[in-house]
This record gives sequence, C-alpha cells and structure tokens, in this order.
Amino acid sequence: MFLYPATHNYSPLDIVKETVLDLDNFTLNSEEKILLKDHITVVGFFGNEPKKSSTIALNLKELVYDKFKGFKKFQMVILMPKGTEEAVKELKSEISSYQDLRFWHFVFGDPSDIKRVFFSLKTEGNLSSNLVTNQVYIVDKDLNQRGRLDDRTDKELEKNKPIYGLNAYNCIEVAEIKNKMSDDLRILFTEYRQKRKGEFNSDTRRASDLKSE
Repeated sequence: MFLYPATHNYSPLDIVKETVLDLDNFTLNSEEKILLKDHITVVGFFGNEPKKSSTIALNLKELVYDKFKGFKKFQMVILMPKGTEEAVKELKSEISSYQDLRFWHFVFGDPSDIKRVFFSLKTEGNLSSNLVTNQVYIVDKDLNQRGRLDDRTDKELEKNKPIYGLNAYNCIEVAEIKNKMSDDLRILFTEYRQKRKGEFNSDTRRASDLKSE
C-alpha cells in the first residue's frame, strides 16, 4: 500500500485533543507493558464481553490492521477489564486465522483506569456500562489524538453548513473505516515519514485553532 506523495500539497491530520493518558496502569501480561508514546496507535474498548465485539474486531482487522501492520511504529491496542483474559483468547482465535497479530495488543486494567483513558480522549458519547464502544481513536507518537476538525463535505462547505469534526471512527460503519479512517492513517504516516526526511514544513492544525477562525 502506498503512502501519499512526498509533496506538501496535502493537509496534515488535525490534532483534536492533546495529552491523551498513556497506559502505565495496564499490562499485556504479568510483566510486559504496552505504551502509546512513540507509536501510532488505534485505540479501542471491547468491554466485559469481548466476543460481542467480534464484528468490530473483524472490521478492524480486515480494513485497518491488515493494511498498516507493516508500517513503522504502528500498533492496535484494545483496553480490556481485568478478568477477560480467557474471553480475549477466544476472540483472538476467531479473528486471527493463523495470521500475525503481533502488533495488535489487548491490555488489561481496572475499570477505573479504562474510564480515565477514555475520558482523556475527545469522544462523542460515553462508554457503555460494560466498558465497550463501537468507536476507535487514533493517537500519535506524542499522545495527541488525531482526527478531523472539519469533516464537512464539499456540498456542506458550499452551503456554509456549521463546522463539525471527526474525533473517532465507527467500526460498525464499513465505509467510514475503509474510506475516512484508512485515509487519515495514511496521511499521518506520510507526516512522520516527511518529518524523518526533514521535508515536513506544514503546521498541524489543533482544536484551539478553530477558536481563532
């Protein structure tokens, strides 16, 4: 899969929220830690009954993970309540088909810590009582949440409709993942590639920028 060309005629992916909490209180297993810092991460929440999120998981695997798993510093991290370890093993068996899931991590923590990470994101709504949501979030290497400050269509722009953003991606909506989320991740990887080459000269828009427009 190709990234966008190394020219400057594209808009970097906006920062919709800064200072997302990292995963210091979560463990992959009894010893290993997985952190958001210095990674490009898709963050999700599958709750107390992860097998009920199998549609979300399959959509993510086929439309996001399989496309981006070879990209440097990419990872997918799902926050799970402690006690769901066996159910997660069953879900992983269902979605893996003997394929490589080494960049897809299920990390376990207390419900209070899951909620703290969730509320550090800019969200549309809340977690369910089972700590699950159909939405996933993009977090960059500096713990900034990425998305679109202005997600209006061309027709909506022509009609001067009110600004609305895109902070999360609904994994039930295949078109949203396949089109918007895939495009946004490609743009973010292009930004980091250009930064490594010293070619990135454009300032990324932040949510605070909208207040001055």
